[in-house]
Amino acid sequence: MAIITNALEKRGMQNSPLLAWMVSLSGGLLFFYEFIQLNMINAINAPLMKSFHIGAHGLGQLSSAYFFANAGFLFFAGNILDRSSVRKWIIIAMVLCTVGTLGFAMSSTVTEATIFRFVIGIGGSFCFLGGVRLASRWFPPRRMALLTGLLVTMAMIGGWLAQAPYIALVQMVGWRTATIYNGLLGVGLTAWIFLVIKDRPQGQEDMKDHENKELKALGLWRAIKQVLVNRQNWFAGLYTCLMNLPIYLLGAMWGTLFLTQIHHFKPTDAGFIAGMVFTGTIFGSPVMGWISDKIGNRRIPMIIGAILSFIVVLPIIYDTTLSFSALLALFFALGFITSSQVISYPTVAEGNPRVLTGAAISIVSMSVVLGGAIMQPISGWILDSYWNGKIVGGVHIYSLSAYQHAMLLFPAAFVLSLVLAFFLKETHCKRNDEEETLTAADGHHTSENKAHLYEEECVEA
Repeated sequence: MAIITNALEKRGMQNSPLLAWMVSLSGGLLFFYEFIQLNMINAINAPLMKSFHIGAHGLGQLSSAYFFANAGFLFFAGNILDRSSVRKWIIIAMVLCTVGTLGFAMSSTVTEATIFRFVIGIGGSFCFLGGVRLASRWFPPRRMALLTGLLVTMAMIGGWLAQAPYIALVQMVGWRTATIYNGLLGVGLTAWIFLVIKDRPQGQEDMKDHENKELKALGLWRAIKQVLVNRQNWFAGLYTCLMNLPIYLLGAMWGTLFLTQIHHFKPTDAGFIAGMVFTGTIFGSPVMGWISDKIGNRRIPMIIGAILSFIVVLPIIYDTTLSFSALLALFFALGFITSSQVISYPTVAEGNPRVLTGAAISIVSMSVVLGGAIMQPISGWILDSYWNGKIVGGVHIYSLSAYQHAMLLFPAAFVLSLVLAFFLKETHCKRNDEEETLTAADGHHTSENKAHLYEEECVEA
């Protein structure tokens, strides 16, 4: 029972915007917590390499277990969230993430750590989809771009906490104890979510019945086919995947290694710089969503974002004389500009039936995590391929050339993102439901249903 929310509704707050914000942002806490787990490898990469006697490729394999689990369960998560209680699955996901984090902290072998990393990844498959699905039930559709940006902002706050603050904690108590504290945070967040999250506002039971009837009429396999054959879902997913690589590689894996080994910063300073990718995304996500809503266009900000990202990443790769402040600015700018990726989510939501929002967005999320699952080991393999065998304190030391070869993944990704953005259909912030979703049992539409498909327009945030 959502004890706090039910009590507030009984006090007459069922129509209060504050209640909607409280519930929706509480749903985003899973995304926040999951991003701490996703990105903490960057903060503890050197201790992990030393504890488990592995190199960059082994570290990439360990980290990527999260992504493989996440990708494997995302489509299942999207479909089940469309058809059952969002509250229940967010709570289950939080429990999995918390148990996985505590288990990871106590792992004695790399195999055990990989298994618990996999468990965390299963829970993570519900984090963004659950937040979006919950927000779509507490807010009108015209708010989705802004809400998507805010959910991503919550995740990036978690990613930022997994950088310099986490490194400082690790230096004080060690990586295992720090990760146990991390798990205890999960226990507290699970309790809050249990008390607050509710599937729908009071009085929306009729809407639930209506959606269930639409889904039943559509059928599970037809619904799955409908989102899978929509090429726009895959174009948007690949765009988001490629624009997200700085988060997964610089923020989540070896950004601090690059900054300590090449620019010779202290670990806390390196973590602070790497964390600026998340800080940039924290600010960039709602701004990009607001701009897209404001101009009534999805593709233009995505195209500009890909071009500017290509320009910003080049000095990070090739200029080894950059100062601390210059790197702070560049990492922030990279995070801010690549936030154009968040526009993919409302674009997909507008290009698919309302009742299939979870399944459609899962395509985007699945593409993103598969990118992490594939690119983290590949980047680690590139680093190991150019490694000269140098080890200091049990940690592999890589040359500038090794890092530059690995970081060539970024400009290549941004060029491909630009191409994909041109293939996306512009929705002009209008829902364009496919007619099949409102087909009656005999297969015909009413004129009223067709008119309803296009009545939602984007308004200013």
